[in-house]
Amino acid sequence: MTQNHDPYSEAKELKGLTLGQPAQYEAIYNPDVLQAVPRKLNRDAIELTTELPFHGVDVWTGYELSWLNAKGKPMVAIVEFYVDYQSENLIESKSFKLYLNTFNLTRFDSIDDVEKAMIRDLSECAQGKVEVKIIEPKQFGNQRIASLPGTCIDEIDIEVDDYQFNAKYLENCTDEGQIVAETLNSNLLKSNCLITTQPDWGSLMIRYQGPKIDREKLLRYLISFREHNEFHEQCVERIFMDLKRFCNCSKLTVFARYTRRGGLDINPYRSDFEQLNDNVRLARQ
Repeated sequence: MTQNHDPYSEAKELKGLTLGQPAQYEAIYNPDVLQAVPRKLNRDAIELTTELPFHGVDVWTGYELSWLNAKGKPMVAIVEFYVDYQSENLIESKSFKLYLNTFNLTRFDSIDDVEKAMIRDLSECAQGKVEVKIIEPKQFGNQRIASLPGTCIDEIDIEVDDYQFNAKYLENCTDEGQIVAETLNSNLLKSNCLITTQPDWGSLMIRYQGPKIDREKLLRYLISFREHNEFHEQCVERIFMDLKRFCNCSKLTVFARYTRRGGLDINPYRSDFEQLNDNVRLARQ
């Protein structure tokens, strides 16, 4: 069973982060502003060992990337970052924003040089594989807005008066006699930043095979994140582990797409049977 999460203990470990603190915004390239958060802090709390039961990636989208070309002319782009789930660290979001700002008044000879700098710096911070894809303005028209696949469970008519996280909503929530393969989604995911308690709004897709999950209980479980303090990546891994433990899913994918803050959105993807095929943003992103 999932252990109780102590956000105060974890926050104490992260007290040196710029998140939640006044920060000087620099406009000259400086990778030293990046800060790492050990994934181990949260994975220990949900009983994840070195043998991870999933694969995946954290997809970040940056909408406010700008730098100067060799002649000093400003350039703009959208950029996608793919941080491997096996990296030692996740990248703290405020430091990520500060880092991107340091490109604003820095000259680069080519867009390839910008991409190479980001791959080098972010891989060093994450201590793992990071891929970078820069999307130039001439490609902006190819950006698509889509909906998460599957059946939305948000229309279930329920009364809710408790918003404290509780994995026990998933106890006895399956019909062992009915084995299904289905995809469900919800736009009601909301958690809070571990450090600042600012709200993080997201949509979630769950694709699974196994005993049929009671949708009302699943919705109550997701709503219980509403006052829960945890980073985006950690919430998704917690949901994955709780579904495996309580629902006996033989195959499972959990994918969350969070709304952007400071020009960045975070979209953690975890699965034990499939790969992320298409990175398409939602209307709220």
